[in-house]
Amino acid sequence: MIVRLSDDDLSKYRGRVRGCLLGGGLGDALGAPVEFESIQRIRSQYGSAGVTGLVPDWRGTVGLITDDTQMTLFTVEGLIRANTAAGPDRQHDAGEPFPGAAARGPARAEERGAVRHAYLRWLDTQQHASPPPPDDAVRTGRLREQGWLYSRRAPGNACLSGLRHEQAAAAPFGKPGPINSDSKGCGTVMRSAPFGFHAPDARHAFDLAAECAQITHGHPTGYLAAGAFAALVHFVMEGQELTRAVRETMDLLATYPAHEETTEALRAAVSLAAQGDPTPEKVESLGGAWIAEEALAISVYCALAHPGPGDLRQALLLAVNHSGDSDSTGAVCGNLLGALHGEAALPAAWLSHLEGRETIVELADDFAAQAAEGHEVTDAWLEKYPRLPESASAVQEPLRTQIGGSPLG
Repeated sequence: MIVRLSDDDLSKYRGRVRGCLLGGGLGDALGAPVEFESIQRIRSQYGSAGVTGLVPDWRGTVGLITDDTQMTLFTVEGLIRANTAAGPDRQHDAGEPFPGAAARGPARAEERGAVRHAYLRWLDTQQHASPPPPDDAVRTGRLREQGWLYSRRAPGNACLSGLRHEQAAAAPFGKPGPINSDSKGCGTVMRSAPFGFHAPDARHAFDLAAECAQITHGHPTGYLAAGAFAALVHFVMEGQELTRAVRETMDLLATYPAHEETTEALRAAVSLAAQGDPTPEKVESLGGAWIAEEALAISVYCALAHPGPGDLRQALLLAVNHSGDSDSTGAVCGNLLGALHGEAALPAAWLSHLEGRETIVELADDFAAQAAEGHEVTDAWLEKYPRLPESASAVQEPLRTQIGGSPLG
């Protein structure tokens, strides 16, 4: 659903969208080389302070992103294509009332279908070595042209296996979803920031993120944590101060059945941040971040510990220096603080090394452009973001056939 913005508001919005995506990429690239390492090993290898900047991964390369950023970018592309398909019927001027939840239901189903189709295109990049020929009728869209995305960067098993299932309707909130119903891995949270800057209000962001999380993960905590993160991003995109945004997110979360695990994790993060003196050991007291609510809690803790625009570097370093899923917590914390402070707060020296930076900026700007007065869907736009068929499932089976039956990683 597209909200039209004034020129001044659009400039701020664009900076926050860029900040969210680039910040997530930076956190991802910071944490990737030390994912799976203990804090003792990190300190042994990099010194008592641990990682203090971008370091080479096992390939000897600095600034490479992982599946976290890959899937986030495909989320964005899916939402752009959903907006393109929706056309002017679902455009609103800022300040207009938004339709109620019942009226939004059909639109949300279409958005979910577009996002699932985008995730199938991501899966395509995990099982092909390079982009398809230009005349390929199945593997379509801007991101499928990016050779740097055709690389497996430790994708999560539930994300891979979930996308091999037939399309299924989302379960009612609080009930196990139909796909990987016992999985609450952090793959739900790490890809869900874009719903926060796409949706017209926090509840819509929550609901759409939670339903799209069920594409691969069915445990209620897994998809509710994704919804909470999207709502939190929405609140900070509106300009709310971080502490208030976290509080309002928790209030919203509490209205959903089966919220308790995510609520408890966030409550622990808030309490820990209030103690001050952040350390890796305090980060680890919140868990290892392999599951959704822990990844969200750790990321929120690190952001609350260093909330200022001049503190973003410290927040990201805190988010990656621990014995856990360092790239995911780095990515989620970077998404959050980038959305809060905008692109200008990101360390320029780190950005210069970030893999895919130009594509990330282009995608962010294209997303923001949809909110501009007079935005038109031109032939050039449709070349980048083709309209999906009336039913996205009409092309899902050919796409699945195209990617074949490679073993899960």
